[in-house]
Amino acid sequence: MLAAARYALRRSLAADGLGRAAPAVRSLSVLPGGEDDERESHSRPTTPWVRSVISGVDLMRDARYNKGLAFSQLERDRLYLRGLLPPAVLSQEIQAERVLTNIRSKSNPIDRHTYLMSLQERNERLFYYVLSEHIEELLPIMLQPTIGRYCQGYSLMFRSMPRAMYLSLEDKGSIFSILKNWPERRIKAICLTDGQRVGNLGDLGVQAIGVPISRLALYTACGGVVPSACMPVTIDAGTDNETLLQDPIYVGTKHRRVRGDAYFELVDEFLTAVRRRYGTAVMIDCAGMDYETQSKLINTYRGTFPMYSDSAFGLPTVALAAIYSALPIMGGSLREQKFMLVGESPRLTAIAEMLEEAVQREHGRGTVLEARKNIFLVDSKGLVVRDRSDAEHLEDHKLPYAQERPTCDSLLDAVKQIQPTVLIGLSDETPPHAFGKEVCEALAASTQHPLIMPLSRVSPSGEAEASEVSAADALAWTQGRALFTDKLTAGEVAVPGGDRRLLRALDTTYIFPGLALGLMVSRSTRVREDMLIEAAKAVARDVPDEDRAAGVLLPPVAALRDVAAHVAAAVANKAYNNGVATELPRPHDVLDKSYSWMYNPRYRRYR
Repeated sequence: MLAAARYALRRSLAADGLGRAAPAVRSLSVLPGGEDDERESHSRPTTPWVRSVISGVDLMRDARYNKGLAFSQLERDRLYLRGLLPPAVLSQEIQAERVLTNIRSKSNPIDRHTYLMSLQERNERLFYYVLSEHIEELLPIMLQPTIGRYCQGYSLMFRSMPRAMYLSLEDKGSIFSILKNWPERRIKAICLTDGQRVGNLGDLGVQAIGVPISRLALYTACGGVVPSACMPVTIDAGTDNETLLQDPIYVGTKHRRVRGDAYFELVDEFLTAVRRRYGTAVMIDCAGMDYETQSKLINTYRGTFPMYSDSAFGLPTVALAAIYSALPIMGGSLREQKFMLVGESPRLTAIAEMLEEAVQREHGRGTVLEARKNIFLVDSKGLVVRDRSDAEHLEDHKLPYAQERPTCDSLLDAVKQIQPTVLIGLSDETPPHAFGKEVCEALAASTQHPLIMPLSRVSPSGEAEASEVSAADALAWTQGRALFTDKLTAGEVAVPGGDRRLLRALDTTYIFPGLALGLMVSRSTRVREDMLIEAAKAVARDVPDEDRAAGVLLPPVAALRDVAAHVAAAVANKAYNNGVATELPRPHDVLDKSYSWMYNPRYRRYR
């Protein structure tokens, strides 16, 4: 009887006196009745069903198609929007200005980020249009430390919209069927997190999902990756954050973080399901994870998927790009440089490994041992050498770079002995050695144009971040002769003599959007070191000559979309040369193909 009643209701609506299709009809599987019937209908299970035509309110509620006040008068008539919107018709450009006005009115970066991400839920094309057209202004609120602080309050801001995939240990054995619940079928990039380490904030549990969501937004805004091809995923393995465990509104599972076999079995089931449903040409970007965990995942699955993480590949690649950009000013080839890497972090040796690969591949000759001769590590106890008293207890990642040289207990002594041309610092905690005045002066005494790259980001007080040396001090202590880039400094800095120098911050956004696009264009199943080296060279080539002559080592942030296209072409060409590309036949012009694959956030006209 209920089925017959619903059929009659639909027939009566279809026979509307206006002689046209009715707007979307929504109904539960029971018909309205009296109060007793209503109470009974809420107490027993029912089947929600909906028959919808993408028009009217349904159209405006769908972020993929909503245009807000940009719907034309004709579209409003045809799509049953008349009366649902104010009468004004605003172009996408005017709408973007309204968005920027609202963002600029917010008092802090977290509020600005929250407002911008809420736009993504209402109007997808306007969100990506604003982000891509104003990336120089908006990029800082899409990166650390803003993202980390945003994630800290994620439980308060959680909305029920399906913006990410959440998997926990309770889902073990059902991952493939759960994966089918994701609304998109053609996934090409997955950003995976477990929330164990988010910047300097440590373990944020399931709240770290804000990191993948923001990163994938940059995939689209900077790299042109189609939004529907991206999927943010969090593995909820618990948390060791005591505050979250005691928080009644925490949206993750409340137990101590599970490690070891149980964790890796869940990840393995997930990646097996990804391969089964989406294939192997899916980029897996590990973010917000402990370095040891992501390294193990990359080493285990890089033969199956194109695996990536900022710590293992992104930061080393963009650092290499800055070095390539500096070579014309420094003089000599990459092989002729001396690299000194200072700090206490396994991520530092990831940079050493990238330098080693690049030096070894330069001119297609040389061995690993020859490449390592000019790469020196300095940790908290001084220069890493084989004759040091604690040499037998060195961590595994340091052993390949232990040199046959006299010991040096301080960074200053090491600089005087080695006379490096490139000085890089990176530590997870407070750096063991600051790049003080004496160190910078000693560096400048042996090299006309040394390259200084302090890449640590520490904030002991939880507020202002700092690194091994500030840009102003490094330039002052080297009489303005040093080349400089770090993660913190973007803008003009005073140099001796009263002049000012433009600096651009070293960020992995120069790498991962273009890398993802290149992997998709070629449908590559691997990420190899030589592909990353070509990506670094592409970034260096995009630095304008006048900027490089003035000591600027990275391209303009406003040109990130063009940088991504050039990186994509370089990566795709190398993938085809290596035989790991499966998108056949090979395009005649890979750069043109890269541009053609890019997502266009401009509004489309509706029939």
